[in-house]
Amino acid sequence: MANMAAGNLSPEAQAFATSLCSEEIPTTVEQALESKEWREAMEFEMDALNKNDTWEKCTLHPGKKKPVGCRWVFTIKYKPDGTIERYKARVVAKGYTQTYGIDYSETFSPVAKIDTIRVLFSIAANKDWPLLQFDVKNAFLHGELKEEVYMEAPPGFVEDSNPRRVCRLKKSLYGLKQSPRAWFGRFSLAMKKYGFKQSNDEEEMTRLKMNLFKEFEMKDLGRLKYFLGIEVLRSRQGIFICQKKYVFDLLAKTGMIDCKPVDTPMMVNQKLYMEENAKLANKGEYQRIVGKLIYLSHTRPDIAYAVGVVSQFMHQPQVTHMEAVWRIIRYLKGTPGHGVLFKTNGHLETQVYTDAYWAGDKGNQRSTSGYFTLVGGNLVTWRSKKQKVVALSSAEAEFRGIARGLAEILWVRKLLTEIGYPPTQSSEILCDNKAAIQISENPVQHDRTKHIEVDRHFIKEKLETGIIELPFVRSEDQLADILTKAINGKIFNHYLGKLSIGNPTTQLEGEC
Repeated sequence: MANMAAGNLSPEAQAFATSLCSEEIPTTVEQALESKEWREAMEFEMDALNKNDTWEKCTLHPGKKKPVGCRWVFTIKYKPDGTIERYKARVVAKGYTQTYGIDYSETFSPVAKIDTIRVLFSIAANKDWPLLQFDVKNAFLHGELKEEVYMEAPPGFVEDSNPRRVCRLKKSLYGLKQSPRAWFGRFSLAMKKYGFKQSNDEEEMTRLKMNLFKEFEMKDLGRLKYFLGIEVLRSRQGIFICQKKYVFDLLAKTGMIDCKPVDTPMMVNQKLYMEENAKLANKGEYQRIVGKLIYLSHTRPDIAYAVGVVSQFMHQPQVTHMEAVWRIIRYLKGTPGHGVLFKTNGHLETQVYTDAYWAGDKGNQRSTSGYFTLVGGNLVTWRSKKQKVVALSSAEAEFRGIARGLAEILWVRKLLTEIGYPPTQSSEILCDNKAAIQISENPVQHDRTKHIEVDRHFIKEKLETGIIELPFVRSEDQLADILTKAINGKIFNHYLGKLSIGNPTTQLEGEC
């Protein structure tokens, strides 16, 4: 994986970043109605709502249920190259005014984790699965409402002849508490209706696609290229994911387009903590930027440790913490196209690298542990997290890290089994601390390990059943080191290369 050369962005890249925030989004209905594009977007939304039979107009008599308010939400949908795809207007119910037990009851709806999606990417790369993308138009509007819910008419579309008329909702609407659950129930019925199950049969895929188009108004987006702000590129060598557009957008919105890049997201030996009487940073700005960095870390494990550190001060950020955030932004300036490559390695073996940095927190002496999980030789999950209790030794800190890595690899193995690829071999948990490995494998209880007995038995049980192995890895080969502390640029980039993190070096379909 090659690194992008440090320096100013090219004129094309600067124009690309600037275009992302050149269009103004209206903040009021009156502003939107003055624009031809936004007015058409609002009319398109109302046509879709009426076509879907989302509500029926009625007069709500006094003393009956109180109607839920609603508002317009405006956004611009961009293509991966930064050009405008469409102007989008959506009617959103003010769900925060709903009353539990009256306007709604159950709300839970299962949502796929980004970790699950990355596991699927690794399987797709190794099994040469095609990746197709579809967009269900106004997905939530397909959900059937069980409760009796009334809503005020959308602003700008209130009947002049009878402004007291309201909408009795028949279908779920964006913003309602129960909408995600209602949509999930409707989609599940459709999938079960067609006997959906795992298959690599292209004829069956085509048949399923046709059936779903009968059930819902959908748009075929073709091969998967862009979803949830994540760009997906495919070649014979594998699948590459990144958030280049998201990085450019972040640079533009923070005014850091012309900043000087740095080679690592955090300075070596930098210790952040709450200083007494230190100058405070802008809390709102700090939280907004760190929130975006947390989302960016879904495809950028190289910033996971640094983001984990700065996110610990969201409640009261100080100027030194803000300076650390700006350094992460400067690192992104030099690496906007970095992402994760899922190679075609021809297997689905599982591994996890676990590491810990003992007493690394200057404020409370807690350790930081981290893990990288691999499926089929590809990075699928990662985490950098400060441990909840103080470890009495480096071995104990590493041992707790092994336990966290084990929990993650067990989840990955279960997911693979559910998908239809149960692991046939033990999972390797690679650790560079021999004392921690000995504690795991030694059945003798010692006074120094009594307080971590639960973790010890958890690991020992999986070792004895052959689910995991605990091979020793040299410290210079411990890839999870970048999740526990800041290291120098040369070693940092060496580890990134080993993990296939960086810019794509092969000719992929498109640019990232």
